[in-house]
Parts: sequence; C-alpha cells; structure tokens
Amino acid sequence: LDIATGYNKWASLYESDGNPMTGFDEKVFRDEFPFNVKGKTIADIGCGTGRHTIKLSLMGADVTGVDISEGMMNVGRDKVEKYNLSDKIHFIREDCTSLSFESGKFDAITVAFGIRNFEDLDKGLREMQRVLCPGGHLVILELTTPERFPMKQLFAIYSKIVIPTLGKLLSKDKNAYSYLPQTIKAFPQGEVMKEAIAKAGFSVVSFERLTMGICTLYTAT
Repeated sequence: LDIATGYNKWASLYESDGNPMTGFDEKVFRDEFPFNVKGKTIADIGCGTGRHTIKLSLMGADVTGVDISEGMMNVGRDKVEKYNLSDKIHFIREDCTSLSFESGKFDAITVAFGIRNFEDLDKGLREMQRVLCPGGHLVILELTTPERFPMKQLFAIYSKIVIPTLGKLLSKDKNAYSYLPQTIKAFPQGEVMKEAIAKAGFSVVSFERLTMGICTLYTAT
C-alpha cells in the first residue's frame, strides 16, 4: 500500500475525534508558534486534511496546502469552503521531494506530522530549502519517541497497542494507523534530525521536545 493510496483511503479517519495526533499540536499552533505568521506566504507541506493549513490562515497567513493525497485534500477543501476561506487557502497536489514552485517563493514552510512519510528525507529537506526565500522559516512538528521513564514505556504501549486498535475500530481497516509506530521508530530524531536539516542548507537549526517527548518541534532558517 503506497502512501498516497493509504491516505486517500483513510482521509475521513483523520478528521475523527479518535485521531491519535489530536491535541499534540495545540501548544504550538495555539500559544507558542515560533514566529508571527501574519501577512506571510506559507507552504504547508504534507497538509493532509488542512487542519494546520486552516489554523495558519486564521492566524493571518496566506497559505498553500501541499500534499500527495487528493483524498485528504478534498476533505480539506470541504472544510475551507465551510470556513469561507476558499479565497485565502489553495491546495495543490505535489510530490514533496520534487516541488514545482520556483525558488524563493515562500516566506515560511510548515510540516506538521508529515515529514516522516517522505520517501527521501534529504531530498525533501533540500526542496523545502530551495523554495524558501532568504531568511525564511522552516517549522517541523513531528511525533517522536520519548527518552525518559515513565513516558518512554507508556508511549510504547500507546503506539504499539492503542493506536492500531483505535484505527481498526474507527475505520474497520486493520491497516489503519498500523504503520504509525514503525514510522515513528524509524524516523531520525533529535540531534540526528537537526543534522539532516543543517545538511540540507539551513544555517540556524534548533529543536525542542514537547509533551514529555511525544513530539518534537524543529525550527530553522
């Protein structure tokens, strides 16, 4: 099952109250976003159903949602229409490792819970660096594995048992969310991810572990 097909199939599940990522992003997108987005041109990469795309627009940004799944973005388009934001938000189907945008187009790029699905992380990071204007901001929010007791042990149970079971119950699909623990475990985290971002051409890179390590915020310019 390839990424686009899977997300097309599970699009409605990501809008349910059972979405296991619901809540982990509230601190960043409500209270402590790394910079003032008002008036900024932003690409929300791996935008999915547009949850964060809409939040950025309501914060005053001009946002383009980018994803490989039309099914996910169609859910987002319906929401955008409901919020009367169709003139402010646009969705475009793109391969995030080969973007069609001209270099230096965006003031900022955000990726919330999507970068671990990139088929080629290094290539995707280089593409995002290319389409950012000089001095532009990169903001990545991603699920990570907690390192300290007891959250490390609790998250292992949550990711291996609770998340796949929740996906199966909500979608009647045994594969829904079953990929999540594997992608979290396999994805570069902390200092390793920081080095990957710097390697892509970003000069100032930092990260902060949030929610006791369940997710990590990476920022770069």
